[in-house]
Amino acid sequence: MVLGYVGWQYYGTNVVSHHRQAAIVDQVERAWREHPAGATAPPTVATVEVDEGNAEALMRIPRFGDDYVMPVLAGTSDDVLAAGLGHFAGTAGPGEVGNFALAGHRVTHGEPLRDLPELVVGDHVVVETRDTTFTYSLVTGGDDLTVPFTASWVLDPVPTNPSDGGVEPPQADGEALLTLTTCSELFHTDDRLVAFAVLVDTQPRTG
Repeated sequence: MVLGYVGWQYYGTNVVSHHRQAAIVDQVERAWREHPAGATAPPTVATVEVDEGNAEALMRIPRFGDDYVMPVLAGTSDDVLAAGLGHFAGTAGPGEVGNFALAGHRVTHGEPLRDLPELVVGDHVVVETRDTTFTYSLVTGGDDLTVPFTASWVLDPVPTNPSDGGVEPPQADGEALLTLTTCSELFHTDDRLVAFAVLVDTQPRTG
């Protein structure tokens, strides 16, 4: 019984979540094709309603491969994190000034951020909304910062590390930041890996 449960958690949930994540990506892309933004419309996040909530964007990380794409959903509930990446409530939206903060599993439920430690400074994270493609560049590596799960400062509009000289993003108002968070180890842990990125390019989304 116990072995069966462990097997389901580490293998079964991945199979289910991979299928669900791919289905949501297809649903979002289809909705955007059917209801494109007007040529004169300002950049906005056009959400797509899915079973788990509202899908706000799609995220691609080139270092993870050409076929890597994950839906970004509002909130960080268990259902959301089993279906993709969760957008922390109260943080900035894609491309906005402030901190666009996301969470994702590193193990089980599709493992969207399993390889976060492989990311290095300068790697790109591409976030697509219906209207706009936002490109962020990492300013910290994927394994440069580990914090307790209670370290809420990483979600602040300008995250400031309380440890003198600690890892943090640029400390300037007006920056559009992206923060990725996930478990620091592949098995149970109360610590989180955190990586920061800054917006470096904004383009109208086509196709």
